[in-house]
Amino acid sequence: MYFFLLLFLVFISYSSHSYIHCLQIHPAHKIPATHSRTTTTNSRLQREANAKKSTASAEHDLSHSAAKAGPFTATPGGGVAASDPDRSQGSWNQTVGSAKEAVGNLVGAEGLKQEGIRQNKEGQGQEAQGQLSDLGKGVKDRVGGTVGGAVAGVLGNDAQKSEAERQHEDGKARQRGVEADLQKQAPQ
Repeated sequence: MYFFLLLFLVFISYSSHSYIHCLQIHPAHKIPATHSRTTTTNSRLQREANAKKSTASAEHDLSHSAAKAGPFTATPGGGVAASDPDRSQGSWNQTVGSAKEAVGNLVGAEGLKQEGIRQNKEGQGQEAQGQLSDLGKGVKDRVGGTVGGAVAGVLGNDAQKSEAERQHEDGKARQRGVEADLQKQAPQ
């Protein structure tokens, strides 16, 4: 819908520009009384389009936000999800592995250093496996919630529709939790 509104505004803007240009070429041509009304309408439409664009941008940002506290993620829509245990355990293994590696470097213990490197890599793999699991479950819950909500809406079952919306939001929370972790890990 926004595309058509934008297309309409561009068309109107182009049309009025061409009309004005035409008037500049032919100065004897009189401006019809409706022209000032068209300019006012264009300004009003532009303000409405800008307001809708701002609203859509805010809704998009809100839809992609999540609060993460430890292994839990919550979305503004009420979805709550616990992270896959592999994510927490993998993160812990990375921390312990890094500590062993640092101590091994500090005291010159090559065995401890190598054990730390191994544990860190193992933790990275474990965390990635947990993230994939959470993404898969999140997609499954969101699709299931969307389909379930549509079916419940057709059948007129409000309780089932509410449950499907909750399932969708929980899936979204699960996905947003993984996205938040990946953004923290990404090099800035």
